[in-house]
Amino acid sequence: MKHIFNKGKDASKPTLLMLHGTGGNELDLLPLAGMIDDEASVLSVRGNVLENGMPRFFRRLAEGVFDEEDLVFRTKELNDFLNEAAEKYNFQRDNVIAIGYSNGANIAASLLFHYKNALKGAILHHPMVPRKGIELPDLTGTPVFIAAGTNDPICSPMESAELQKLLDDAGANVELHWENRGHQLTQEEVQAAAIWYRKL
Repeated sequence: MKHIFNKGKDASKPTLLMLHGTGGNELDLLPLAGMIDDEASVLSVRGNVLENGMPRFFRRLAEGVFDEEDLVFRTKELNDFLNEAAEKYNFQRDNVIAIGYSNGANIAASLLFHYKNALKGAILHHPMVPRKGIELPDLTGTPVFIAAGTNDPICSPMESAELQKLLDDAGANVELHWENRGHQLTQEEVQAAAIWYRKL
């Protein structure tokens, strides 16, 4: 997978896995990583799927309708890539926190839904429920921050609340942060995520 790895100043800090939204790339969220933790290593990945020339992490059949088969395949692909990257760049595989926006948040949530130890935690900006009707792994104690918009036309408040409940029921420690905005990534929600991260 196309990616950038920036080694941090403090090897004991989590490695931040940056996952862009539809049409983004591995450069998009680098400023965000600095705002969350400017001493951590950063692994920023570009999605392997193209939709009308725009990079994504998995296919969709329509707006808000995921290609589940592709989602499962791409989630495994990303998990395998993380295993390889940890070896290549010498970071702790069990100390990775994902920071994703929109489509990137969805694949991060999918990692949590499918693999028990894929992530130490996650910051999800405007995620949807990646899959319904599956049993989640035991996520006891896994910290998850969800930023959602009360007027988000792509990801309804109900969807955000449903994701929180599914993760809560699997044992995760979820904080759901609301902005009175739409689907855009706001400075305020990034600041809220940074405050949450510093308490971990």
